[in-house]
Amino acid sequence: MKRLEQIHGPGDLRDMKGAELNALASEIREKILSCVSETEGHLASNLGMVEATIALHRAFDSPRDAIVFDVGHQAYAHKLLTGRYKEFDTIRQFGGISGFTNREESEHDVLTAGHSGSALPTALGIARAAAMEGSDRYAVAVVGDGSFTNGMVYETLNCCADEGLRLIILLNDNEMSISKNVGGISRYFSRMRTSRRYFAFKRCLQAGLRKLPYIGEALIMGAYHIKEFFKRLIMKTNMFENMGLYYLGPVDGNDEQKIELLLREAKTKDRCTLIHMITLKGKGYAPAEEHPAQYHFAGGFDLHKGVCTPPKRTFSSVFGSHMCALALDDPKIAAVTAAMDKGTGLTKFKHIFPDRFFDMGIAEEAAATFTAGLAIGGSVPVYAVYSTFLQRAFDQLCEDIAMQGIHAVIAIDRAGIVPGDGITHQGVYDVSLLSSIPGVTLYAPETYEELKTCLTRCIEGEGLCALRYPKGEEADYDRTQFLPAGADIAATGGSPKADAVIVTYGRITRHAALAAAQLADQYKVRIVKLLRVLPLELEQIASLCRGAAVVYVLEESVRSGGVGEAVAAYFAQQEGMPAVHIRCVEGFLPHGDLESLYRLCGFMPEQIAEEIESLLIS
Repeated sequence: MKRLEQIHGPGDLRDMKGAELNALASEIREKILSCVSETEGHLASNLGMVEATIALHRAFDSPRDAIVFDVGHQAYAHKLLTGRYKEFDTIRQFGGISGFTNREESEHDVLTAGHSGSALPTALGIARAAAMEGSDRYAVAVVGDGSFTNGMVYETLNCCADEGLRLIILLNDNEMSISKNVGGISRYFSRMRTSRRYFAFKRCLQAGLRKLPYIGEALIMGAYHIKEFFKRLIMKTNMFENMGLYYLGPVDGNDEQKIELLLREAKTKDRCTLIHMITLKGKGYAPAEEHPAQYHFAGGFDLHKGVCTPPKRTFSSVFGSHMCALALDDPKIAAVTAAMDKGTGLTKFKHIFPDRFFDMGIAEEAAATFTAGLAIGGSVPVYAVYSTFLQRAFDQLCEDIAMQGIHAVIAIDRAGIVPGDGITHQGVYDVSLLSSIPGVTLYAPETYEELKTCLTRCIEGEGLCALRYPKGEEADYDRTQFLPAGADIAATGGSPKADAVIVTYGRITRHAALAAAQLADQYKVRIVKLLRVLPLELEQIASLCRGAAVVYVLEESVRSGGVGEAVAAYFAQQEGMPAVHIRCVEGFLPHGDLESLYRLCGFMPEQIAEEIESLLIS
């Protein structure tokens, strides 16, 4: 009997039998539980996808057949079955394997994923390319029910009805029911349609009828139409069939034999087929089965005791609490999220103000325009969204909010470098995106109290107002050295002239302060901390930097469209201003712990101090 560590690729699964496959599924779950409990990772969804992943790799020939996982955080079993068993303990760690699918990691990872809705249009494109070259390769999109709220899925379904398209959609339904059929006859019909005997009988009947001269094909078509008539008589026609897809299911996605049977049956169809499977989130680990939302993402925990994380005060929780406090005094305040009420700290708001809380599902674009509608209707909407997901809504922010001249607030969570999730989840583009939209006000609070102040200002402001803040807790260091130096600027005191000035904002200010302390014996270093980054107080920043030998802009964002570029451009137009050196995020960042990513970017205090000193002596 093969064990998990002996599986080096999908080909090793082909000769395994039922009992052996069941044992393999148990080993995969044990490995996932062992690793996630020691470090962290997405747990419940991965436990639910084990049997289906085995079936996928038995029914298809990856990487020749493309298996595209939507979002990608449910692909742990896929990684273990495609040659990454030895590296699996390094998942989500700096230098280790990604917690999502990643093209740089394996030929079996078709798409570097992280955002929802991309699997189906990618798979359709792959299937179209195969058809163009006359290939018999298949493309399979594995899409969770939550991702079906994403607009790209429906836009792509509209283009999948052509005959001859070798595209299969595996819908993983683990929370909500899509096109649910009701009644005893319906349940019986579903069971019949997903049984081995049913498919065998259907093929034998068709083969027998085809042998009848002249009338065989007509009888087959007649039987098909009669079956369809009675099916629609006793069942609701689902949306997928109405869109021209062949529908199979629902089927138990935690039964490897059943799901493999339907995958193989789908390959016999001459058109796009959707398989609707039902899986149990957290399958095989009782606490995760009972509380799947709590185990969607889990940090290190004791397997016997389960997840027991005392509530921490974070930027997200402080945001949520202050939203509740403000909403008590202002009945016009409403909260909007895109399937992220817990992640953005809005769970309490949802329970206290259910009539003023709106979850638009995984549809960031629609949520942004819905926010505009609330504002037009007289509400004061606050749309809380992760920085990485806000990228999707740029058009709506520009066209539907800013251009309309209406007042709406965007709370940008997970801004800056985000550890763990990696390349697709870094929140380093929001400053650049928003800086290109006229009239935007953007704050970057560094402390909990600043966050409260900025949120209040945004709600009381005009036009498109936003605030950005990082994942996790407030940094701890001595802030008493900062004194007010402008409407939204604080600076360290000392001589009017400094050898070097560090201009910065947000969480990275702590590292600027530590770097300045390391240089204090030899150089006078001033820190200019910005609370508002759009629009910038450029004249005041220039006055604080005048006379310095070095101006060093430190920002946890990308260069293009960032604060550093704006300061450098302004200084270049003024006489007698020093050149500006920008230390920012360059290129796409991988996954890993925050310190490792900071070091990679040159953001550690000793790196900052060393670079400033080299600039001063050059």
